[in-house]
Amino acid sequence: MSEESNDKPLISKKGLVIDLFLTILFFAYMFFVLKPHVPSEDPIAVTIVAGMTSFCMSGVFWMAASMFRVTLVDYNRNKEK
Repeated sequence: MSEESNDKPLISKKGLVIDLFLTILFFAYMFFVLKPHVPSEDPIAVTIVAGMTSFCMSGVFWMAASMFRVTLVDYNRNKEK
C-alpha cells in the first residue's frame, strides 16, 4: 500500500456514532420481536432471555455494520485511484 491511501481514515467518529445508533435500534427491534418467542410464563425471565439474546445479536450486527463501513471506505478509496 502506498501512503496516498491514508488520506481518509477507515474508521471515523461519525461512522462509529451512526453504527452505535443503528445497533441500539436493532437491539430494541429484536428485543420486541424475540419477547413472544421465549418459552416461559415468568415476565422477568422473558425480559432477561429476550434481552440477552438481543444483546448477542446486536453485537453481531455491530461487527457487520463496522466491517461493511470499513470495506465501503476502502473500496471507494481504491476506486478513486
